Parts: sequence; C-alpha cells; structure tokens
Amino acid sequence: MTIVVLELEPGAEVPEHSHENEQLGVLIEGSMSFTVGDEHDEVRPGSFWRILANVPHSVVAGPDGAVAVEVFAPVRSEWAALPPAEPGPGRWP
Repeated sequence: MTIVVLELEPGAEVPEHSHENEQLGVLIEGSMSFTVGDEHDEVRPGSFWRILANVPHSVVAGPDGAVAVEVFAPVRSEWAALPPAEPGPGRWP
C-alpha cells in the first residue's frame, strides 16, 4: 500500500489516467471536481472516494486548491523511480 498527502494548487488539473491500483481518498481542505469513468462529482472537505483499478479518472482542484490523503493498493511501484523532491512550504497542515 502507498499513502500520500496530495496538495494541489488552485485550478490544478490531473489529466485523465488509469492505473492498476485501487485508490481511496478523503479531502482535507479545499475542493475538487472528479470525473471517474462516466460519473462526475464535486467533493468538499470530509468527502471520501474510491476508484477501482484500471478505471479512467481525472480531477481539477477548486479555486482555493485542495489537500487530500490518498491510499493506493497495491504499492505504486512506478513512483519509486521518481527523484526525491525538495520539500516546499506546503499547503497543509
């Protein structure tokens, strides 16, 4: 399993994609507009989502950005090859 804190700037877009991992998430602050398969949903703080493996999905952060906690299973092994990023100021906590 992989657990991440995702911080999106206002209006940031994650283009449509899919992966072999099931994805669960909760929105901590801000808002997001999700498209999962043929369904569209607006999420607010406290909203949860589940995206099954291999289902196309995309997201757009709201006008104040967004902070979410997401869990992926199995492990997002392709992320292990990414170079470490320098920590920034962050949006949360």
